[in-house]
Amino acid sequence: MKDTLVFTATFNEKDNINDLVNAIFNSSNEVDLLIVDDNSPDGTWQILDKIANARSNFFFIKREKKLGLNTAHQIAYEYAIKNNYNNLITLDADFSHDPKEIPKIIKLLNEHDFVIGSRYAEGGKNTQPLHRFLISYFGNKIIKKVLNIQMTEFTTSYRGFNLKKLNNFSLKNIKGNGYSFFMETVVVIYRLGFNCIEFPIVFNDRKFGKSKIPKIEILRTLKNLIFLIFKK
Repeated sequence: MKDTLVFTATFNEKDNINDLVNAIFNSSNEVDLLIVDDNSPDGTWQILDKIANARSNFFFIKREKKLGLNTAHQIAYEYAIKNNYNNLITLDADFSHDPKEIPKIIKLLNEHDFVIGSRYAEGGKNTQPLHRFLISYFGNKIIKKVLNIQMTEFTTSYRGFNLKKLNNFSLKNIKGNGYSFFMETVVVIYRLGFNCIEFPIVFNDRKFGKSKIPKIEILRTLKNLIFLIFKK
């Protein structure tokens, strides 16, 4: 077992998944990989099952139906703690996050409690279509302003957790869904006083498959943002 567990969640990612698994392991020989799949109807889980039989440092959990990103990330966090990993790194499964950044995150976690890849930190870039870029850019600006948190990124899932230092934090206590879940995670960790750091990333729009972000997500995030304004 390695010191660092890398995690991603999948749903209909058959066109990406083999290349993603290879890219993650090629990025570092210091990691294990866990993937949670929500019974992808396109056959992603069958591919993952074959990979799990071929690799000793790859772990696969298949759920019976689509249960949401938040619960998948909570499973991964508890799995990492239960199996005594020092670090957990999470990323998207559609290559919007470059696995080549994994060694950088591991290095940053040697001195920091929480690491997040930011599209909006100096040197970062977001290549999404204009309408999605504007929603993301101004959404993160608003979150920073109204919550008075000195960070530029709240909604990307490319992040690292130093599990040995985040001793009074757990993802199972985060109540939000979707982007709200990712936003609330950053807010809670920041407010608990942990040592947080951002590093610039290039966020690439997916090449294969379709975005799975529901249109209601903006309203859900706004609702949770209002909740976090008044939550101590």
